[in-house]
Amino acid sequence: MNIILDLLLLLIIIIYSYLESLVKVFIPQRRKSVAGEIVLITGAGHGIGRHTAYEFAKRKSRLVLWDINKVKKEVGDVTIVVNNAGAIYPADLLSTKDEEITKTFEVNILGHFWITKALLPAMMQRNHGHIVTVASLCGHGVIPYIIPYCSSKFAAVGFHRALTSEFEALGKTGIKTSCLCPVFVNTGFTKNPSTRLFPVLETNEVARSLIDGILTNKKMIFVPSYLNIFLTLERFLPERALAAINHVLDIQFEAVVGHKTKMK
Repeated sequence: MNIILDLLLLLIIIIYSYLESLVKVFIPQRRKSVAGEIVLITGAGHGIGRHTAYEFAKRKSRLVLWDINKVKKEVGDVTIVVNNAGAIYPADLLSTKDEEITKTFEVNILGHFWITKALLPAMMQRNHGHIVTVASLCGHGVIPYIIPYCSSKFAAVGFHRALTSEFEALGKTGIKTSCLCPVFVNTGFTKNPSTRLFPVLETNEVARSLIDGILTNKKMIFVPSYLNIFLTLERFLPERALAAINHVLDIQFEAVVGHKTKMK
């Protein structure tokens, strides 16, 4: 009998959640204030991190741009963490050096663990904070010639989802989480990126989307937003259709293939 009641409750929650999401499409969400919040941003010297720092500065946040050993002594407890630092080495797997694979995982995912673990105790004590994971479209779908990068970004998305679930299980609902997943961004890490369907994004555009998602406590931030629809459709398409889509997308960038640099 209990299982029947639980299933009925689940159905009600699912219907309510869909209705709530539909309402949010038409009604602007309330944005929280981040004035006075202590924000730590990794990889803030350029690209998305730099523009994200600008966006927080405009909203009168206190910025930490970056030395984990001095953070607590100099500014107090960090309340917002943006795990933004990233590494990518475009190449086929056999041309990718072992140290490049190690570096990719150290920066793109292991760093998230160490930084979050170092700063989380104060957030847990106050039940207040926001942990932002900068991932990628490559955390949901794959692209050839960046296997370590795709793998690390899948791990980053998993980190975000598992951490979110753990906060809910612990009753720490005051600690919010967001995960940023853009398509190709013009950061300079990949040379000459292009696709036929998706735009190559500028870092300031991505940073604005990120700050908007943080202010509205959005869990998953896709840039552009219609990526969510594309990824949902992808789950239901057969492999041949997916291969045809990849052909139409025609994603290209410079990569080392067979120890030679080529457009792929």
